[in-house]
Amino acid sequence: MWKRLSVIWLAVRGDAKRLWYALGHPESPGWLKAGTAALVLYLVSPIDLIPDMLPVIGVLDDLVIVPLALRWLLARLPAHIRAYAEQRAGGVTPTARQAHHWADRSVR
Repeated sequence: MWKRLSVIWLAVRGDAKRLWYALGHPESPGWLKAGTAALVLYLVSPIDLIPDMLPVIGVLDDLVIVPLALRWLLARLPAHIRAYAEQRAGGVTPTARQAHHWADRSVR
């Protein structure tokens, strides 16, 4: 299982960082949290579409489904949350003015 997770991590680490920062945004939608929980549950669940006992195909389904699901979740984010996650994943910490602007949006 750890080998499978490490291979998947190599494939999705950039998107996973963006998803992590999007989840930490104050206006993060509930469907994003539910979708992320379902994706993590799929990863750690022993039940797969194609069993991992099959040599190559068993891991291949996870290498296709997980990145597609991650991209699908990220593509449906509101633009300001997506921009925030992109900046944070790129190593840019928001300035006080940007943080204040995002906080103002969450109050509305």
